[in-house]
Amino acid sequence: MTQVNDIITQHYKRIAKRNVQHNPVDGDKTDFHRTLVKDPHGHPVYIPKSMVDDPLLPTVLHDFIAWQKLRCHHDFEYWCITCCTIKHKTEGRDIRFRLNAAQRQLLKIMEAQRLAGKPIRIIMLKARQWGGSTLVQAYMAWIQSCLCRNWHSIICSQVKDTSASIRGIYSKILDNYPLELWEGDENPKFKVFERSANIREIAGRGCRIAVSSIENQDSVRGSDFAMAHLSETAFWRATPTHTPEDLVRAVCSGVANIPLSLIVMESTANGVGNFFHKEWLRSKKGLSDKTPVFIPWYFNEAYRLPCSNLEAFVNSMTPYEFMLWETHGCDLEQINWYRHKSREYTSTNQMMAEFPTTDEEAFAATGNDLFSKKSVGELRKKCTEGKIGELSIDGTCFYEDPQGHLELWQLPYNDGEYVAAVDIGGRTSNADWSVIAILRTDCKMPEVVAQWRGHIDHDILASKAENLAKFYNNALLAIESNSLESGAGCEMYILERLAHSYPNLYHRKSNNISRPGFHTNRATKEMIITGLMAAVREGLYIERDEKACNEMLAYEQASNGTYAAKPGNHDDILMTRAIALYIIQNKPSPLTVDISDLTAGWW
Repeated sequence: MTQVNDIITQHYKRIAKRNVQHNPVDGDKTDFHRTLVKDPHGHPVYIPKSMVDDPLLPTVLHDFIAWQKLRCHHDFEYWCITCCTIKHKTEGRDIRFRLNAAQRQLLKIMEAQRLAGKPIRIIMLKARQWGGSTLVQAYMAWIQSCLCRNWHSIICSQVKDTSASIRGIYSKILDNYPLELWEGDENPKFKVFERSANIREIAGRGCRIAVSSIENQDSVRGSDFAMAHLSETAFWRATPTHTPEDLVRAVCSGVANIPLSLIVMESTANGVGNFFHKEWLRSKKGLSDKTPVFIPWYFNEAYRLPCSNLEAFVNSMTPYEFMLWETHGCDLEQINWYRHKSREYTSTNQMMAEFPTTDEEAFAATGNDLFSKKSVGELRKKCTEGKIGELSIDGTCFYEDPQGHLELWQLPYNDGEYVAAVDIGGRTSNADWSVIAILRTDCKMPEVVAQWRGHIDHDILASKAENLAKFYNNALLAIESNSLESGAGCEMYILERLAHSYPNLYHRKSNNISRPGFHTNRATKEMIITGLMAAVREGLYIERDEKACNEMLAYEQASNGTYAAKPGNHDDILMTRAIALYIIQNKPSPLTVDISDLTAGWW
């Protein structure tokens, strides 16, 4: 009972803190970047310290319009409430832009970078609609309206219509901008730039705003942009001629790494393993130039529901709800809202996908997933960056090369035992990957120690696999043989050559005939995938490559019962783990094969 009373007492404190009204005109007195002064009307306000330090401040103390203009230069929130008009999300009417709690959280991060004189670089994972895109566009409009001239920007999305819709936020701002506060050589409006359908210019400021999409990305090359807003990046679809990476490279390569330049990549989650998810993970590790920003559902001020009986509610809270209370600082009204909202969904995953508490939940895959997110999360904890390079031509040593396709986490031990598994992909860059995975087997549990991944001719792949297996103490080499067995004579010759040249090639029994390679069909695939699922669930092997974890989270059982990667994803790394772990669990005795008998019985 004491604990319940303590929770209720703390709940009221959290509610009181939440109910403190944020007034962007008076300024936030809790912000240590602000100082208390009096405006020309004698009204006490908290203004940014940068404005206090501005040498122009003494000259505007008796001119309110001049004061407003100067404050707009230093105080984005003040500019929003004074000059920026947006459409109310639910009522449809035009209002001045007052930032909500989630938007202020994002602004805090962007302003920290700007005030430090750094380029503004953000990757933002959105949860439902809290106005993230609106905040980004308003921030870019502020820079172009108050801080910089001839400072060009671009908006990119999956389709050009979406980009144009985002640019519509600019139009509303300019159409309703207070003329007395406008600092341009002409009245604020958009005008067509050199008859271009995709580019508008802010009259009197010389700032251009372009729109683009993944379908027409070549149009952005060579352009002079200082700011880029990349919207809903997780939904950018790769095509045979265009990829999300291509568009990001085309846009961002032209954005100089200087103060007031801006790149914001934002999206709601759309599964794992795609370009946006990979960039998010890189940023969380500190490997990207972008700062990761995730805004959870409870930052939305509308998501709360009063409790009629607080004591009864606390006594009925689930472990997840206690986690919301203890770890995330939610009050009971927020938790009550979450409880009632979750009843609208048939599964916990659906609720988490729509209203994520953490970024891991946001990326939670929906559908008939085979691998538990929690188990894959545990597997991911031991993933790390390996050394990138290749083996020497004679296959005796590893050398580092940033352009290489071989990633090493551990060199071979003198007495170490290893298994090599090969999944054969295509030759072109648009085909499936070919993967060679090396797992060490003589330790407490199997551990991934090396991996080659790329696109290559199959005979060269076989040579690389042989050399890599030899490098790892003549590892037991298992090649997924479907592609080779179904190919022409030259493809089948690859297996025959390996059977002649490599002493520790994996063989399977088929109709009492020993055949090289692991053959994947519906029965064997179900068998090895089931084994991999158990290994991941029970933590029975050590993974090093995050791409393997990503593939697991994008792997499902289709309606017809078959196992496959979700559309747009790959399973090449996953299959090498499944094959290798099956072979480790069912490791055959050393086998001496009569090649003449094998050839006669098979070819």
